[in-house]
Amino acid sequence: MNHEAIDGAVLSIVNSDHADPFSVLGIHVMGPTGGIAIRAFLPHALNAEVIDPANGAVLRKMDRIHQDGFYMAEFPDRNDRFAYRLRLHFWGGSSSDIEDPFRFSPVLGEMDQYLLAEGTHVRSYEKLGAHPMKFEGVEGVNFAVWAPNARRVSVVGDFNEWDGRRHPMRVHHGCGTWEIFVPGVPAGTAYKFEIRGRGGDLLPLKADPYAFQAECPPRTASRVVDIRHFNWTDQEWMGRRHTAHTREAPISIYEVHLGSWRRNPEEGARSLTYRELATELVAYVKYMGYTHIELMPVSEFPFEGSWGYQPIALFAPTSRYGNPDDFRYLVNRCHEEGIGVILDWVAGHFPEDPHGLGFFDGTHLYEHGDPRQGRHADWGTLVYHYSRSEVATILLSNALFWIEQYHIDGLRVDAVASMIYLDYSREHGEWIPNEYGGNENLGALAFLKRMNEMVYGLHSGAFTVAEESTAWPMVSRPTYLGGLGFGFKWNMGWMHDTLRYISKEPVHRRYHHDNLTFGLLYAFHENFVLPISHDEVVHGKGTLLGRMPGDEWQRFANLRLYMAFMYTQPGKKLMFMGCEFGEPWEWNHDGSLQWHLLQYKLHHGVQNTMRDLNFLYRRAPALHQKDNEGDGFSWIDCHDQDHSTLSYIRRGRDPNDIAVVVCNFTPIPRENYRVGVPFPGLYAEVFNSDSEVYGGTNLGNAGAVMATEPGMHGHPWSVSLTLPPLAALVLQPTKGE
Repeated sequence: MNHEAIDGAVLSIVNSDHADPFSVLGIHVMGPTGGIAIRAFLPHALNAEVIDPANGAVLRKMDRIHQDGFYMAEFPDRNDRFAYRLRLHFWGGSSSDIEDPFRFSPVLGEMDQYLLAEGTHVRSYEKLGAHPMKFEGVEGVNFAVWAPNARRVSVVGDFNEWDGRRHPMRVHHGCGTWEIFVPGVPAGTAYKFEIRGRGGDLLPLKADPYAFQAECPPRTASRVVDIRHFNWTDQEWMGRRHTAHTREAPISIYEVHLGSWRRNPEEGARSLTYRELATELVAYVKYMGYTHIELMPVSEFPFEGSWGYQPIALFAPTSRYGNPDDFRYLVNRCHEEGIGVILDWVAGHFPEDPHGLGFFDGTHLYEHGDPRQGRHADWGTLVYHYSRSEVATILLSNALFWIEQYHIDGLRVDAVASMIYLDYSREHGEWIPNEYGGNENLGALAFLKRMNEMVYGLHSGAFTVAEESTAWPMVSRPTYLGGLGFGFKWNMGWMHDTLRYISKEPVHRRYHHDNLTFGLLYAFHENFVLPISHDEVVHGKGTLLGRMPGDEWQRFANLRLYMAFMYTQPGKKLMFMGCEFGEPWEWNHDGSLQWHLLQYKLHHGVQNTMRDLNFLYRRAPALHQKDNEGDGFSWIDCHDQDHSTLSYIRRGRDPNDIAVVVCNFTPIPRENYRVGVPFPGLYAEVFNSDSEVYGGTNLGNAGAVMATEPGMHGHPWSVSLTLPPLAALVLQPTKGE
């Protein structure tokens, strides 16, 4: 490099505007005449020297060739690249020996670059982001970020006084990725990326899209963390979890917002930490008999009021409750107790915060440029450009990341309808049709299918659930049959219909009987989960208890009846925290559940109801084995709207394994209410939601009834029952009778 070229390069480096800083800085052969030059930009140093890394001896004092701190040392008698370090001297007489980050080779290999360029590096989280490592014999961190349209990218942080001039990164033009290995960066270091757009404009500092940890909001930087060394002890669960997530398995899910499940009143009502939750939450869920915990999104998010549904660091469990290993500890404890963990996963949109993905490299990189495709006006968020393979790759990689690195068992994909419909919540003229003139987002559909294929193809026992609120067909059917490939789908229609019914005064329910029966017309078109989620207890909807009509006793009786109806209907179960003991107030993410209510009989009775229903659902194959198969359910009588009663049979794999369910949706007790049954003999009353233990009147059938002739409802035998008010009964034939 001649002197004129050097002068121009020096100015570009000093002005932080050189597109290829590794061609200038570091160690270089000085052209055809030979010799070695070592160049460094050290604006924080008074002077510098090149030293021998073996013994610290000074090899050459560096010349300051620009007043802002550009140094160079020449070795005209050498033609070989050699190992060296830099000794920096500072004002006040102190000094420090450092490794020169510009002497290191690229960390990203050719195959990584190829796969990143192709958009098929499904474990891109192993290469992009901040990775502590030992490279070429030196401990440090490799930083890598995708920013193909940037003019220059630097990593800035605690280690360089947030000075973007000091660590400009090497670009791999073929894949649009920038990287630099920075020696000596310790764990916990805060960092961001300083990006200069193609026009030369400096963008707001960007957090790392692949960061494994982020600062606790409202701070916005990413943090260096090593996530490679957690000691998992959940091997027994991982070896058998494939049996816990089949269509035949009992799946009863407790949905939790970690920050508000329970707070510590003795320490300013703070949220519990991951490790505290690993003790308290896990013990509670096990006591209550739930099979799974579903965590509302834990990927780091800036706005508390989004509940995590506007994430900004997809790979970083929120620092609100601890560090990544603390979160691992929570998952590990769940698994040790035989409890699966489902993660609410948000792949549909991201917030517009300036440190996030929006306009990342000075272009609409992650989102569509046209707001008719790239923005959700309702939520004030941006939509991923699913048709861009590199964007799909970060999401695919993230799905695998949580399963592989955090042993997450299931991903519940949020807002699927908003992903697959281009006209979702948009009026005419506010959206753009696809290439065939339709309203389907073809890129999102391809992404979802690929994601499901990867999850099921690569990880035994992992599963996916779609929150999809429309009639899109075959959401939970395999992709090779034309489906989207999800394992399960939330049954939003069942939830809306049944809540509409149960909120009616009993005297009016006869006119709305079809709200309870209509769902069975499509109950087996998908593998359904029956959800009572957080969305049903916010935004003025009231609480589950608050929807129930009548006086206090009737409201609690209605709630117990509704829960029993839900648990005996076909489909897996999901219940939001607090509903299990009759929270009377809408959920508040800034507070705690009202645990003191359990001192009152009716609230404690609801909790007992839920606990017994969970264990009944788990131990009775008839109530879960054929949750998603049509021959696992049949009506006994669905036409008695005049008495607002329903009766039906649930069946297991064994033809003799049945459960008879009878529900009385009125406050009127009914004597000698006869329903047909398929077998003769004694039927045990295995559940009665009017039990005194639950806060009921204890009206029932003394524990059992005998099936006799005559038959009814197409069955050869029948039982005569006493139906308690606003209550559900579950009967099972006793063995050997």
